[in-house]
Amino acid sequence: MSVERYNPREAEPRWQQVWDDAKSFVTNNDDTREPYYVLEMFPYPSGRIHMGHVRNYAMGDVVARYWRAKGRNVLHPMGWDAFGLPAENAAIERKMNPGTWTRQNIASMKAQLKSMGLSIDWTREIATCEPEYYQHQQSMFIDMLAAGLITRKNSKVNWDPVDMTVLANEQVIDGRGWRSGAVVEQRELTQWFFKISDYAEELLTGLDGLTEWPEKVRTMQRNWIGKSQGLAFDFGVKGAPHGFATLPVYTTRPDTMAGPTFAAIAADHPLAKALAEDNPEIAAFNKLCQQSGTSTAALETAEKLGFDTGIKVTHPADPSWELPLYIANFVLMDYGTGAIIGCPAHDQRDLDFARKYGLPVIDVFKPLDSDEAVGDVAFSPLKTQKVRYVHWFGESGAELTCQEAMDQTLALFEAKGWGKAQTQYRLRDWGLSRQRYWGAPIPIIHCEVCGTIPVPKKDLPVVLPEDVSFDKPGNALDHHPTWKHVHCPQCGGAARRETDTMDTFVDSSWYFARFTAPHAETPTVPEIANRWLPVDQYIGGVEHAILHLLYSRFFTRAMKATGHVDLDEPFKGLFTQGMVTHETYKSPKGEWVAPAEIVLEALGETRTAKHLVSGEPITIGSVEKMSKSKKNVVDPDEIVATYGADTARWFMLSDSPPERDVQWTEAGVEGASRFQQRIWRLVSETVEIAKQSSGIVRASDDEEALALRKAVHRAVHNVGGDIEGLRFNRAVAQIYELTNALVRSAGLVAVAPAARLAALEEGVERLIQLIAPMMPHLAETCWEALGKPGLVADAHWPNVDPALLVDDEVTLPIQLNGKRRGEIVVPKGLPAAEVEKRVLSLDEIVRMLDGKAPKKIVVVPDRIVNVVV
Repeated sequence: MSVERYNPREAEPRWQQVWDDAKSFVTNNDDTREPYYVLEMFPYPSGRIHMGHVRNYAMGDVVARYWRAKGRNVLHPMGWDAFGLPAENAAIERKMNPGTWTRQNIASMKAQLKSMGLSIDWTREIATCEPEYYQHQQSMFIDMLAAGLITRKNSKVNWDPVDMTVLANEQVIDGRGWRSGAVVEQRELTQWFFKISDYAEELLTGLDGLTEWPEKVRTMQRNWIGKSQGLAFDFGVKGAPHGFATLPVYTTRPDTMAGPTFAAIAADHPLAKALAEDNPEIAAFNKLCQQSGTSTAALETAEKLGFDTGIKVTHPADPSWELPLYIANFVLMDYGTGAIIGCPAHDQRDLDFARKYGLPVIDVFKPLDSDEAVGDVAFSPLKTQKVRYVHWFGESGAELTCQEAMDQTLALFEAKGWGKAQTQYRLRDWGLSRQRYWGAPIPIIHCEVCGTIPVPKKDLPVVLPEDVSFDKPGNALDHHPTWKHVHCPQCGGAARRETDTMDTFVDSSWYFARFTAPHAETPTVPEIANRWLPVDQYIGGVEHAILHLLYSRFFTRAMKATGHVDLDEPFKGLFTQGMVTHETYKSPKGEWVAPAEIVLEALGETRTAKHLVSGEPITIGSVEKMSKSKKNVVDPDEIVATYGADTARWFMLSDSPPERDVQWTEAGVEGASRFQQRIWRLVSETVEIAKQSSGIVRASDDEEALALRKAVHRAVHNVGGDIEGLRFNRAVAQIYELTNALVRSAGLVAVAPAARLAALEEGVERLIQLIAPMMPHLAETCWEALGKPGLVADAHWPNVDPALLVDDEVTLPIQLNGKRRGEIVVPKGLPAAEVEKRVLSLDEIVRMLDGKAPKKIVVVPDRIVNVVV
């Protein structure tokens, strides 16, 4: 029988239009069914989707379609994380407004995503750059300001003096601005902050309840919050200016208090500033320190620099014990107190500093199996590690864990009045001010008479002006001739708008709540948001494991405090998918070559590549994350045009566990395409068999039909469980196995159609329902070919007969002297004597025994048989 090939290029646009016309995926908030909210992290509209998007959204779509089939009211929305510096920079390069560039990209990417056949409710689409969205963000800012959740204070920032803007730590490269190349300065600016540090303990303990999050993500957040218990104490100070009689210090390692050889303060510590007023050398050194990044990585790798102030500090346990006080470039003012004890033996930065400036090194403790003094590498054991204390405030030679010694030291210092135990957090307040145009305006007005006041809510939104110029460096809002000039809403006098805009992390910290009622006149409709939230399944990259997720958790609590929601945690379940990778290729000149420009050839196990046009040899490199810079990217549009969206979806779901990286290969995609055609042939053949058997009288299932029904019901049960567990590759494996069984059965139906056709038809129908979440276009085409009513997208997930999940047979491996030689299928629970009898009658066992009687036969019931000769 000749079967016409399935044509995805014809089928996929047709079904997408059918779904749109039927409003298949539009979600009704009034639906009384149990809600289920699935959300993938919304994309930044860069202009093109990439294969990482395809994988991310394919996973989310499987979950959404599955729970819809299970009878839940599913919310599956999409939006755009549309503000930010990249868009502003791209627009400047193209001499256009960032809004124009962004909206063009959104239109392009939306068309690409729709070609993937995603079951998205596009009526809820939002873009964070639109006033319809950010006016509500501005409204909540005002609410949170009134609730004491936002403050304005000075903060040290990386400042690019050419671009005249604040830079993130990641944008400072070798001490220079990533774009201008100018030497970066550390400045103090007045910034707006969310008081996230007030929630440090709550955010930390809340992680314990997030049992459906990956443990690695929870660990990353715990480390970022950085709860520590240490010792707070005061150094006495000798020779300092008036007002600095003591120097407060906090250390997380009180067990090293017997080993400091110096003390150090940050360049922007109040004492360092005071000393700089009368000392040009100190002023110059402080300025030098300010020309470096503020990130931990920058501090770790930078050369350790210090300035001996000539001041001495005295140890709290012994006023006669004096230490030199330095200003050091690796001490940060915004962590702890901006002052440290330097214990070189047990901290690498302190050791590097001590070696550079010839300071003593005192071993407080040593490894249990060594008596050597510290060399060029500090001995910094974990707190749970047991060491031998040789110089501390307890018994010399004591073998203790570091934690035990810390506890004893804390108790001693508190009893003696030398210091006190104190809990601190690494988490710092969230600075939300950005000196750029393309962001949500901060709704604040500055008046010389009335001070800093919020914009009245009736005047929201504060809309970005479109007639901006980027001819001058810095924030275009500062240069606008009229926008920032307003009348004070209180006194009516001349005033100015806040020209800083909000960090884009603010935009993405509540969008999931806006999706629940995206057209409401208030930020949320609490009763609707509370019914949908928390998001049942959130899916996205692990690169957002800290800041985005932490900020969203804080923002949800802030929204609760201001009456917008009534919950603490925004995401119940979290899944972080792996990256999409591809081989890299280089020309003889060392230039990167795109996969579309090469031809691969194989001779045995040897693979070679040559250029498609020139024919020159191409070097096959390592497998790496797809990136434009290395040109190892595959365009989703090309894949959809060549193979169809379902093929791309199926490959992304089938190749490896979803939390791991997936390597994109042409062979893998072609295999997915062949499987698509195989299913279409199976459906077509089943339809033809049914036509040819239309006149037969159906009979009861025979053994073959019953075995097929069992395989079908097991597959339905297992695939459902694997989708719920986000084990997509295992679900795919089950579908492959079922397809093999159905193809085999289709070939056997002709022998006994009356007894077997019904089981085949049921099996094929359920196969199509199993693939529907993964290959929805093919599934609809097959559903139509089978003559089923309606859309498979609206069909309920097939029920499972529990009786068919019970397997009454078992396959036993047969070993001969411990080596596997075959297997036998027997009824479950068959007595050992009967098992022995059946095994000894097998031809292969008879042949191997060669007339000899076995010494013994060991039967492990329903598990294994071992024949010993």
